[in-house]
Amino acid sequence: QVQLVESGGGLVQAGGSLRLSCAASLRPFSTYTLAWFRQVPGKELEFVSAISWKDDNTYYANSMKGRFTISRDNTRNTVYLQMNSLKPEDTAIYYCAADQGRCSVLVRAYRYWGQGTQVTVSS
Repeated sequence: QVQLVESGGGLVQAGGSLRLSCAASLRPFSTYTLAWFRQVPGKELEFVSAISWKDDNTYYANSMKGRFTISRDNTRNTVYLQMNSLKPEDTAIYYCAADQGRCSVLVRAYRYWGQGTQVTVSS
C-alpha cells in the first residue's frame, strides 16, 4: 500500500520559515514526480510546487517563486518544501502528491496523496 506522510507543519509568525517533509513508500521513489498542493477550508486545492523525476526540474506557482524551494532525496524517499518569508495567506493544509508522469499543476495528474499537514502563519 502506497503511503505518503507529511510532517513539519505548525504555527509560525509572518516572515518566518518552515520545512515540510513528505516520506513516501513509493518504489522506486526516483521514478515519481512529486508535488505539493495546499488547501484552505472551503476552497479548492491549489498547486504549490513540483519536482520532476527525470531531471529534477522544479516548478512553482507564481506566488511562491523566490520564497519556497522544493527538493527531493531519493536515498531517503522524501520530498521537502522549504518555505521562507511566510505570509498569513500561506495558511493552509499542505499535501504532498506523487505520480509517474510529467510535472503538472493539475490535481488529477497525481494518484497518490498524503493526509496533509497544517501550516498556520500568524500576522
